[in-house]
Amino acid sequence: MSLGDQHLQPFVGARVVRGPDWKWGKQDGGDGHLGTVRNFESSEEVVVVWDNGTAANYRCNGAQDLRILDSGPAGIKHEGTMCEGCRVQPIFGTRWECSECVSYHLCSNCYHGDKHHLRHKFFRIPMPGRIRILTETRRKSKKISARGLFPGARVVRGVDWQWECQDGDPGRRGKITEIQDWSGTSPRSAAYVMWDSGTKNLYRVGFEGMVDVKAVSEAKGNSFYRDHLPALGITSNESATRNTRWSIGDRVKIDLDLEVVQSLQQGHGGWTYGMYEALCGPGTIVGFDEDDDVIVVYPGGNRWTFNPAVLTLHEIDAEVEGIHNVSFGSDSRTSTAMANTYNSNSPTQLEPESGPAASETSVLQVGDLVQISSDIERVKVLQRGHGEWTEAMIPTLGKIGRIQQIYHDNDLKVEVAGTSWTYNPQCVSKISAEGNSSEPVSVLLMKLFESHTSRDPTEELVKAAAEGDAQKVEELLGNRELPVNGVFAGHTALQAASQNGAVDVVRLLIRHAADLEIEDKDGDRAIHHAAFGDEITVLELLAQAGADLNVRNKRGQSPLHVAINKGHAGAVKCLLSLKSHPCLQDSEGDTPLHDAITKRRDDMVKLLLDFKSDITIANKNGFNCLHHAALRGNLGAVRAMLATKPQPRAVNEKKEDGYTALHLASLNNHVEVAELLIQQGKADKDIQNLNLQTPLHLAVQRQHTQIVRLLVREGAQLDVPDKDGDSPLHEALRYHTLLQLKQLQDVKDVGKLLMGFGMPGSEKKSSASIACFLAAHGANLTLKNKKDQTPLDLCPDPNLCKALGKCHLARPRTEGENLSNKNTNPKAADMSSDISHECIVCSDMPRDTLFIPCNHIATCSLCSPRVKRCLICKVQVQSRIKVEECVVCSDKKASILFKPCGHICACSGCSQLMKKCVQCRTPIENVVNYSNLCGFNDSSKIDKPNNLSKDSNVTNDEVNQLKQQLKEIKDQTLCPVCMDRRRNLIFLCGHGACQFCGDRVRECPMCRKPIEKRILLF
Repeated sequence: MSLGDQHLQPFVGARVVRGPDWKWGKQDGGDGHLGTVRNFESSEEVVVVWDNGTAANYRCNGAQDLRILDSGPAGIKHEGTMCEGCRVQPIFGTRWECSECVSYHLCSNCYHGDKHHLRHKFFRIPMPGRIRILTETRRKSKKISARGLFPGARVVRGVDWQWECQDGDPGRRGKITEIQDWSGTSPRSAAYVMWDSGTKNLYRVGFEGMVDVKAVSEAKGNSFYRDHLPALGITSNESATRNTRWSIGDRVKIDLDLEVVQSLQQGHGGWTYGMYEALCGPGTIVGFDEDDDVIVVYPGGNRWTFNPAVLTLHEIDAEVEGIHNVSFGSDSRTSTAMANTYNSNSPTQLEPESGPAASETSVLQVGDLVQISSDIERVKVLQRGHGEWTEAMIPTLGKIGRIQQIYHDNDLKVEVAGTSWTYNPQCVSKISAEGNSSEPVSVLLMKLFESHTSRDPTEELVKAAAEGDAQKVEELLGNRELPVNGVFAGHTALQAASQNGAVDVVRLLIRHAADLEIEDKDGDRAIHHAAFGDEITVLELLAQAGADLNVRNKRGQSPLHVAINKGHAGAVKCLLSLKSHPCLQDSEGDTPLHDAITKRRDDMVKLLLDFKSDITIANKNGFNCLHHAALRGNLGAVRAMLATKPQPRAVNEKKEDGYTALHLASLNNHVEVAELLIQQGKADKDIQNLNLQTPLHLAVQRQHTQIVRLLVREGAQLDVPDKDGDSPLHEALRYHTLLQLKQLQDVKDVGKLLMGFGMPGSEKKSSASIACFLAAHGANLTLKNKKDQTPLDLCPDPNLCKALGKCHLARPRTEGENLSNKNTNPKAADMSSDISHECIVCSDMPRDTLFIPCNHIATCSLCSPRVKRCLICKVQVQSRIKVEECVVCSDKKASILFKPCGHICACSGCSQLMKKCVQCRTPIENVVNYSNLCGFNDSSKIDKPNNLSKDSNVTNDEVNQLKQQLKEIKDQTLCPVCMDRRRNLIFLCGHGACQFCGDRVRECPMCRKPIEKRILLF
């Protein structure tokens, strides 16, 4: 495989549309129709299967035939990121980063769905670690509708069909009802189809480049910005990151703020004062360097190297350009004649005024830099009838701005000082490439941009506060009648000083009675800014001055939310110690604990739990903190929450769809989390969701063998029916394929077939192997679902039926069990049934960790990392091995240590048949049983105390009375609106609700009095 192929391989399975160099007619079905990347023939050629069934080769190097609409089905993801639009994380596919808002990311669905400001430009990041490409704003970009395999499309078998007669017969049609995930690592890669025959199932549309169905009648999907999509080939190849819009000879300009340009130039040639001429007007591309940076030449003859991200194509509006050429052309006789003709025939067209102002405005274009006149009286007069004058324009006088638009009457829309105003063209003077004075333009601009002394005292105050210049702040506040709460660039002096940690300035501003609760445009106050900057001393000063620590911004975030999302552990600890409420919810319903779990900051999770953060509060998606941690697979957070000894009800609490934390862990293959929930959290293994699915149903459905093995080992019921009457064995057989059955032909040794099933590091097992595993542990082969189908009815292959029968007959049986198919699901003998085998440290879990080199078993796997010396022989522990199930029968714990190899991989029954270790094939010279490994003989057993008395003095009446009292207590403490959450918000009328409901009502739900104030209960 070539280097180009290796870079392109991650895009197998991506969904694509026709690209900028398309010339192949309607092979794709038309503009906007989707296809799937099947494979790459080379670094220059890609095979695409279109949704209409057509398959062909296309160019992906040099000429770009395709654009990538969605690379999520290919498994491309950006770890550690979250979409600010839909809150999904991590982001799969292309990531879009706002160039104007700090750390604001969108997924492709939200970007093309017009989330966030349409005027903001975004960086397109196709893959982690690749170059960021700045796109145009979405406000003026064209959108087209996607068409293909979407809900509503009529389909038949496709090129990769291998599902026998699930559709009924060849040629039978079905209808797509939903686009789903084929696996957790390949989102939006499958379609759920309802066949006309009545059957329904999930089929691949992009997973590993496979397409099981094709459209005979395509459906309409969401719209997308076609020209913003990356081209297939350029975004994949690290050596081909150049923007194809540009070529030598193109005219480009800089259309970003100076601070942004200077930041983007780091690592791309840097920024020097001579480069200020690039801000005056367009330049011409003359080449590209080895890093694909752009070399631009300017009218003065200077050449500068720029990051491609700071440049945009210089395009002048044709209509505006025509008006200017006609009205003011003076360089040739032709243009003068046209001007005279135009003016004589257009009485409404004003003649340009004579003098210097007229000559300057005659060459003004969109994108030019201009300086606003500093003569306030002259500007007031000139602005009459040209946008008028307002006192808010005073800070713009003498400043440099950029022309955004030229109106039909030649008035100018200028962006200056962070605002946009309409000016009479006579109020401005153009900053030309040659400069407006005897000084070079670079020196002039450097002075204007960096050394310009503001006439606005509020601007000086805010800037001095941000820089921590306490002396200047005191001078400004003392010598002038200057409001201490004045706003510049959207912030007050206190907010600027708080974020930058200017402690002396903060003290000074508080002493001058600065308002602590003024909000900026995002609703953030000074306390939010201090948390954002991790300024602990400032937080303490503001708290002492009476700042509200629980105030929330426009996104509902408290300062604690802000500190956690920025990863500032010091600020989090400080806020909590200052009595900041740990359970406030933001606009998405997330508490600080939700955010700490998302950021995988276990230290912050423990801090919040130490300050009594409530793990049962659910966000808008219905996830409480334990659900959220199980969904993310955050083992540390789950362990910390379970260590707080939550009630079993909290561990088994259901979402609105009936999913518990164990359901979520099973669905997403988080094995360690599921094991922790079962063993330490005592989670109900057979609990059912709204579809009556148990965690075992979900694990079998997603073919998560480790989860299946864990649940079966822990005694989960194997024959619980879901809403369709299907058992987990039905689910396993529903997804089998003939390809998976090759390994099951002529099965003679069932033990060999199931050896290593679900073990960490073992190869992925097929759904047929899962079915055999369930049958071997007693799953009922004759249980019928609501369609009167047994599991064997879903298994037309005789080889698999034979294998299932052998597995079922070969399973271990309890005493008195007959040979019928009745499932008793006996739980294997467990070492935890003997109290002498409990962990020495926690006395809660069974011992299951072998210490090396002493070969003793003294603790459970959770406690073993804390032990440095063996608790039995005091020998230094060099390594630890967790004792798993017997690799032969998978029914009992391994309990025999083989010598000399030192492996413990078989139970006492299976070890008697072995002459060699099944793990390393070393001849067995001696064996040591489990009791000796624990430091005592088998006879040293201790009877469990039985604390339950046979006679109980509690009558049924007393039980009912206690239940009634408990119900009354719950009614008094629960929210009267939702009857679900705890009442922790009180109104002045005396009534209350939960914080989630209380924030959303304006009248008391009990007495209908207007709510004047809300008081949180701690």
